[in-house]
Parts: sequence; structure tokens; C-alpha cells
Amino acid sequence: MILFPAIDLVAGQVVRLEHGDRAHMKVYSEDPAAQARAFAAAGATWIHVVDLSAALEEDEAARAANTEAIRAICEVEGISVDIGGGVRSLARIDELAGLGCRRISLGTVLVREPGFAEVAARAFGDLLVADVAARDGEVRVNGWREGVSRNADDVVGELASLGFKHLVFTDIARDGMQTGIDAEAYRHIAEVAGFPVVASGGISSLDDIRALAALGADVIEGAITGRALYEGAFTLHEALDAASGGEAVCSPNA
Repeated sequence: MILFPAIDLVAGQVVRLEHGDRAHMKVYSEDPAAQARAFAAAGATWIHVVDLSAALEEDEAARAANTEAIRAICEVEGISVDIGGGVRSLARIDELAGLGCRRISLGTVLVREPGFAEVAARAFGDLLVADVAARDGEVRVNGWREGVSRNADDVVGELASLGFKHLVFTDIARDGMQTGIDAEAYRHIAEVAGFPVVASGGISSLDDIRALAALGADVIEGAITGRALYEGAFTLHEALDAASGGEAVCSPNA
């Protein structure tokens, strides 16, 4: 199972939000590339980056700062970058690919513009990731601020039929809250999609990571963890070990 430590960006800073709420934001670092280097030094090979300024449609200065941060992260040796947040045009996909991103997640535009989803899937194939976020089964878009009166099963099934082969599924109610994961929800989404998914939202312990890994490679491709790392619930080394099926003991300072 791929373990994706997360770097969420607002105006070039590393942050975390509760439930995706901009009003409840904590800044962890003003040097995203340094954070990426630290993750690489601990053994990470992938990083999940979210451009929250783009997703939340913030001003041009904030978005430009994030683009420069993404460029710097992509230059960190040994790291592959999975980027998402506010990617809503073919031009932006091209730009991010040019910066060196290895996977590019599309969210809102896939739901709002199914015609675009079909064109993008045909043009960019395996580079793209479908990013679906839901609260109580209802898909939400535009930085999770808006519901679309569609359930996750319908949206995931539709995207799979268009040819998407990578999917990040976020449980919004658990994201950033360290409340633990709902393993069966991910098993269900993988069944609907017909391929393994990346789990996002709620990881609070090494046991959560082990529970996801135990679901098997046909259910879980990877898992994203953010706040639990930054708050010291476990180290990245311990998380990587748990993701690979190891039994690392949580550090005494966690």
C-alpha cells in the first residue's frame, strides 16, 4: 500500500483544515519544499499535495504562491507528487504535468462537467485521478462547500465507466479530525469502482493504517495521512512500516 503523507497548501504555506473549513486552519510550515524533503528523508516516495487556494478560489497571489510551492516540491529528489485541488481545465493539467506532477487529481469539474471528464480521461489517461469527497454519502464539490444532490456510488460508477483507474475517496466528516477510518466504506467504494482506491480522511493511529493495508491490494491502493503526522500521533517511518504490513510500535513521544 502506498502511504501518501499530505501537504495542503494555502498561499504557499503548509496547513491543515478541519472538515475542509478555511476558517479553521492551522499553519504547520512556511517552507513546503523543506517539508517534502523531510518526508523523503523519512522514506516516503509519494506525496499528496492539495492546492487549497485554487480549490477555494482564493486570489491570484495566493494561487501563484502555491504554484511555486508545487514546483519546488516536484524538484525534491526521490519524490513523486500527486497533486489536486482546483484543477478545472486541460490547460491546468498541462501546467501541472509540466511542473513534474506524476498524478493529477480532478474533483469538482468531474461532477459539474461530465463532458470534460470524458475528454480529460481520453487525453491524459493514467496521469489523472478522480477525487471524490462525500459527507454521509452525498458528494460535495467546490472545496467541499457545496452539495450536488448525488450519491457517491453513482458518481464513482460513472467515473469508472469513463476510464478512470485511480480514485481518491475522502470521508469529509472524518478528514482532519483524527477520528479513525471507516474501512468498510472504502471496501464498498472499491467494489463500486472496480479497482483499488486511495483512502483519505480520519487516520489517527497506526492501527488505522494497518486496517487499510489489511483490506488488500485489490481494495486499497494507498492511504493519505496529514494531521496525525503533523501532530505527532506517529512518525512517518512508523506509518510507512505499518502500510507495508509491519508491526512498528508507536514512538513514546507520540
